[in-house]
Amino acid sequence: MALQMVLFRMLVLVMMCSVLNAFEGASNVINSSCSEYCGNVSIPYPFGIENGCYVEDWFEIVCRSSNDSYDLGFPKPYLKKLDLEVLKIDMDFPGQVSVNYPIFSSCTDGTNSKKNLQLEKSPFIFSATNNSFIAMGCNNSALMLSIFPDDSISFGGCNSPCDRAPFTNRSHCNATNCCQTTIPSDLQEFSTTMQPKSSYNNGSSKCKYAFLVDQNWFETNFTEPNQNMSVPVVLEWGLDNTTFYSLPTMKNMTAREYKNSTYNCGWWLTLRNFTGRICVCRSGYGGNPYLLGGCGDINECANRDLNTCTLDTRCENTEGSYRCVAAKNTKLSIIIGVSTSLGVLFLIFSGCGSYKVIKKRMRIKRKEKFFKQNGGLLLQQQLSTNNEVNVENTKLFNSEELEKATDCFSVDRIIGHGGQGTVYKGMLADGRIVAIKKSMVIDEEKLQAFINEVVILSQINHRNVVKLLGCCLETKVPLLVYEFIPNGTLAEYLNGQNEEFSPTWDMRLRIAIEVAGALSYLHLAASSPIYHRDIKSTNILLDDKYRAKVADFGISRSVAIEQTHLSTLVQGTFGYVDPKYFRSGQFTDKSDVYSFGVVLAELLTGEKAISSTGTRDTKSLAAFFVSSMEENNLFNILDSQVLKEMEKEKIIAVANLAKRCLNLKGRKRPTMREVAMELEANQMSQKLAFDLQQKYGEIEDVKIEISEQCDVVSISTMSSMDSAIATSSFDTKPLLISS
Repeated sequence: MALQMVLFRMLVLVMMCSVLNAFEGASNVINSSCSEYCGNVSIPYPFGIENGCYVEDWFEIVCRSSNDSYDLGFPKPYLKKLDLEVLKIDMDFPGQVSVNYPIFSSCTDGTNSKKNLQLEKSPFIFSATNNSFIAMGCNNSALMLSIFPDDSISFGGCNSPCDRAPFTNRSHCNATNCCQTTIPSDLQEFSTTMQPKSSYNNGSSKCKYAFLVDQNWFETNFTEPNQNMSVPVVLEWGLDNTTFYSLPTMKNMTAREYKNSTYNCGWWLTLRNFTGRICVCRSGYGGNPYLLGGCGDINECANRDLNTCTLDTRCENTEGSYRCVAAKNTKLSIIIGVSTSLGVLFLIFSGCGSYKVIKKRMRIKRKEKFFKQNGGLLLQQQLSTNNEVNVENTKLFNSEELEKATDCFSVDRIIGHGGQGTVYKGMLADGRIVAIKKSMVIDEEKLQAFINEVVILSQINHRNVVKLLGCCLETKVPLLVYEFIPNGTLAEYLNGQNEEFSPTWDMRLRIAIEVAGALSYLHLAASSPIYHRDIKSTNILLDDKYRAKVADFGISRSVAIEQTHLSTLVQGTFGYVDPKYFRSGQFTDKSDVYSFGVVLAELLTGEKAISSTGTRDTKSLAAFFVSSMEENNLFNILDSQVLKEMEKEKIIAVANLAKRCLNLKGRKRPTMREVAMELEANQMSQKLAFDLQQKYGEIEDVKIEISEQCDVVSISTMSSMDSAIATSSFDTKPLLISS
């Protein structure tokens, strides 16, 4: 009896400890004095209400009563620094917080604009995965101007068509008085402009609306907008390094302790002024990874969807996992025992050969799964229907080779971030230095851009276009392998970030000729015409000898030879987009010419395509450059290095060429072939003048002779454009297709 009593007390003690441990694991706050809820919304750490309950000021929550009579004063949580009502806080990857965000409305016929909430320098961004941009109203044209931390600007939006049936209780847009589009990644600041497309009205409300909204909520809960309405918007969040290392889970922690912990912390995103990190519980654990002991073991056996045990086995929970054991059935145990023995004997006699076959099959199945998931079938379809694509030199890399090349994709190897993914520097087994682009989590839109870039680059064989070495589709996300271009972008070079080699006029002119030659090749000499559609100084890379390499073909398109234009949704970068393309949605080869004209203006002035300083009369460099020339004010806006090194007549010739490229009427712009020829003629006349001056010295009569010979060179060059283009800047090697 005494022994039974002791056992009973021990059992009670164990049960009490289990209950206490479960309660501690379930807590989402840093200490017992912190409120876990405001109203019916859970407030987990690192968010908090009272002092000492949140990790830093951006995560402070104020809990105050609602002014809405419908809620009867029920308390609601608000992000204090942003004054936004919090609807839900999600601790999964990536960290998300849903907030109530007011819509933008206008009930007038004119153009209206609104600058929205700015998240710059905060640990929040608008989620590109969960949110959509919506425009509603009869013939409503809504434009979203997005501003990024690196001062780049892009724009998007859509036009909601007009229909004679008014908007009534639909769960999502169906192209009637409503349209929707995606938003860019890493968005922290944007402004909205609405303008009517015509005077036509279907008799419904004249009010028009434009807003960001949680796509899932919009499809299931949205009914009809009104002027004072707010809708859910999803923000993603992370912690900067200083805040991250002040967490209770990270203070004084050794690398070994972190490796053995139940949580994992990594990079979220990197912006100009903010690098975000988030934590998640490791596989098999759940809870709050920002608290000591916050991640507890998940009982997979309690949920049938979390284990793979069959009806003939019994699930047993283990720390961080589970196992399936045989049920207590004598006959079944005998059968399993005999089968296991035979299986062991079979494995012993089969030896290494069988093991290798099984391992190879598993590897093939895994690769086939990822190949399909990463658009391999779509890529095969594109390649099989495009006879001009040359894939002989496009290698399919294996994942082990690329992991070794990048030290398992170490953060120390990151050399850049883009809209499609992260770029790493790596070294292959043969010693070649390469750039490896690791795509983001693939959705349908990003998958199309990835496949498009592979197909486009497989058609191109030109020394001034970045070379695609191959790709890898057998990993969770697809990888592209390019030649490594060491000297950054043309934008960085012009902005003085390279102090060792300043951008002289000779180098600027050579770069312009190389880019013009590459674009002329794409338009005329490729197996089928290719429109780049995103020419800008940040998409022009410089190799070890500062030769230009045109890059980023994610939105490029190949067209039929007889086709004169593409009709697409407007894409590109603000400041470089052809105004005619923006108005009509029709992209032609002359649209690439306009973008190149902006780059040529950058080379002449050293200015950015879009000014954020306000020192110019207009933010657009294209408009500023053309107006300055028309006012005979060219030499006041040119870069001092250009004025110092180059004769005025040569400068004026290049400036006039840039002005012609920027003509608002596309038919009056030159072709890229003509642009390349004129730039080369300028370079040849400049070289001839230098050679004659070296030969005869500083004599006035010789200057006259130089000028006369320059004119002869220019005239002869322009009259024999076809022969010169074939022997100078264009690399027109034919693309071979294996039979």
